Amino acid sequence: MMALDRQTVSLLRAVARPCRDRSAGTIPELAANITSWEGVVASAQQHGVLPMLYTRLAASGALIPASAMDTMRREFERNAFFCLANAAELLEVLKAFQEAEIAAMPFKGVVLGASAYGDVTARNAGDLDLLIFHRDLQRATDILGNRGYALTTKVLKIGTPEAEHYFEYHFERHSDGMVLELRWRLELTQPRFRRVLGMDWVWPRRQSVTLAGVDVPSLDPVRALLVLCMHGSRHTWSRLMWICDVAKLLESEPSLDWASAKREAKRVGLWRCLAVGVLLAQRVAGASVPADVLESFEADGAALRLAGFFEGCVLEDPGRLPDGPLPYNIQILGFWDRASLVLSPVLLRPNARDRAVVKLPKYLDALYYIVRPLRLLLDRSGR
Repeated sequence: MMALDRQTVSLLRAVARPCRDRSAGTIPELAANITSWEGVVASAQQHGVLPMLYTRLAASGALIPASAMDTMRREFERNAFFCLANAAELLEVLKAFQEAEIAAMPFKGVVLGASAYGDVTARNAGDLDLLIFHRDLQRATDILGNRGYALTTKVLKIGTPEAEHYFEYHFERHSDGMVLELRWRLELTQPRFRRVLGMDWVWPRRQSVTLAGVDVPSLDPVRALLVLCMHGSRHTWSRLMWICDVAKLLESEPSLDWASAKREAKRVGLWRCLAVGVLLAQRVAGASVPADVLESFEADGAALRLAGFFEGCVLEDPGRLPDGPLPYNIQILGFWDRASLVLSPVLLRPNARDRAVVKLPKYLDALYYIVRPLRLLLDRSGR
């Protein structure tokens, strides 16, 4: 992503915060300091917050060049069109799956727009994400094929070492550019530490949300929060939208069962992801979080340090990995999960990335067990 100037950073940070929060100055005042609206629009698109930027600017009465406002309006309407197209396609896919008795849980995307933002067009349009049981994968793939989708992911035989941490199929429909991902596991790190979060985790506690007048399955608030924090942590909180997602969810769930959220986060190894995500939502996007909950997260020194790091670089240097003696994907884990991962032989098993970095002939394949730990020391992602 491009480096942002100070004025753009200040405006985007203000847009991410609630209307009632004027601690960083009013939006009209900040907008008056912008020297390159083209850069602002491009940055907002990269960070997935252009719909928020446009609506906040339009409501603020800020004096903005007509050409810049026209550009933002067109992009806002374009995004709204894709959101509605995604919603329509999602309903059709869910209907086809239901007729085939395939359980499917949509997450993020337009479902999150409807549930947390209160408007499917208020969030940046993305891909369609569906979680299913692995046993239904082939039938779901066939149904999507009949709808014109092409599977673009290399098919690996489940049970082989290469497929051990494989958990999604990527589909594209070339006629209209629709992208859909089927997942049968939700993952934080690779290699994982022997926990599988899939339909067994989310389906029994499912709720529903109304999408275009139709009730569709949705994650319960606790698991929705954990999934958002897992997703943001997995991608090093490199887009402002992911922090806003957490803040919007918290705003839409003022009675969230925090005790249950913290207990479940510890149980499934997502405590630090939850802590970092909530701290960022409170600091960057002004989310309202109970004082005792904040104190419990701030008591985790590693979470506090990571939240401070990502708060400082989400706009200024997005995608940067935190420093430290351990790779990031180990830093984000709690003590016992970290110990389990470090001591697991899976961590040192060579993967495709090791083979891509160092090309060795087949008869020297055993040397990748030496290559891998050396590469992990240099690769801060730890993958």
